[in-house]
Amino acid sequence: MKANSLCLGALKLKSNLILAPLAGISDLPFRRLNRAFGCELAFTEMLNVRSLSHKSKKTMQMLSTDSLDRPLGVQILGCEEKYIIKGLDVLSKYRFDILDFNAACPVRKVVRRGEGAGLLRNPKKLAKLLKLVVRRCRVPVSVKIRSGWDRDSVNAKDVALLCEDAGASALFIHGRTKEQIYSGAVDYKIIGMVKKAVGIAVIASGDILSPQLSARMLKETGCDGLVIARGSLGNPWIFKQVNSYLKNGEIIPMPSKDEIIRTMLLHLGLCVDFYAQRVGVMIFRKFFAWYTKGFRKVRQLREISSRARTKDEMIAIIKACAGGINEKSPLATGIIHR
Repeated sequence: MKANSLCLGALKLKSNLILAPLAGISDLPFRRLNRAFGCELAFTEMLNVRSLSHKSKKTMQMLSTDSLDRPLGVQILGCEEKYIIKGLDVLSKYRFDILDFNAACPVRKVVRRGEGAGLLRNPKKLAKLLKLVVRRCRVPVSVKIRSGWDRDSVNAKDVALLCEDAGASALFIHGRTKEQIYSGAVDYKIIGMVKKAVGIAVIASGDILSPQLSARMLKETGCDGLVIARGSLGNPWIFKQVNSYLKNGEIIPMPSKDEIIRTMLLHLGLCVDFYAQRVGVMIFRKFFAWYTKGFRKVRQLREISSRARTKDEMIAIIKACAGGINEKSPLATGIIHR
C-alpha cells in the first residue's frame, strides 16, 4: 500500500492524508503545528452558516489564517437556503482552496435542526442544497456524509450518487451511522460500495488512529484518501508515521518524551501568540492532557495544568513532565491551592 497524490476537483495534492475539521480543535495554531509534521490539506473548524451570515466574532476568528496555512479547506453547516447564500457571500471575501458541506455531524442539537447528519434522512434536500453551494462557490465543493442515520437506514451509496449528480468534486465519508456517533465498528464495506458507485474522489474517515489502521482502510475500501481526526490529538507525528508506513512499510517509533515536551512548548507558543496569554493558555490545557497520554505519574500535573493561567506557569508544568513534580513544590502549591 502506498501513499498517493489526490485530486479534489481542481485542487491537486501531493498527499492523500487530510486533517479533519474538528470542532473546538482545528484553529490556526493546531493547523500550523500539524503542517509542520507533514499535513498538507487542513480544514478550519466547522462553520454554521447562520453564525457566518451574522459575522459573529467567534465564527470570524475561526477563519483566521496566514500565508503558511495552505492549502486550506473550509467546512460549513446549515440547511436553510437563505443563510447558506449569506454565508457564502461572507466567505467570498476569504481565500481558501476547497469548501466542504457537512451532512455528517451527529450532535443532537445539530440534527434536531435538520442539519449535519439530519440531512441523511432527506437526501433530496441535501442534493438541492449542494447544487446551490456548487453554483455559488468558486472553489471545488465536497460533502461529508456518514454511512446512514442508523443500522436500518444505511443509505450512503444512494446519498453519494445524489451528491455526485449535484456537482460535488469529492466525498468524505465516515464509516459509522449517526446513531453510532463514534462508537462501534467502522463499516469498511459501505465505504467500499460508495467508492465503486461514484466517479469522484472518496476520502474515508473513522478510526484512522495508527499506520496499520490507515493501511487497512485503504486496502479494504479502495478509497482515494484518508481523513485524520482523533488520531491527531496530541499526536501530530501521525502524518509522518502513516506516510512512512504506506510508502515502505516502515514503522516510525513514537517520539521520545523530550520531543513531546518540545512539541508541547511549540504548540503553547503558537496558542499564546494567536490568542494572547490568558486565552492561549486556557486553549492549550486540553492539549496537555492529550500530549501526556501514556506518561507515568502525570495525573497531578494534569490537575495542576487545569489551573494554569500564565505562559510561564504552563511552561514549568510542561518541563516538569520530564521528571514529575512534588506536591509540595512551589509550582504545585502556587497553582493547585489557589
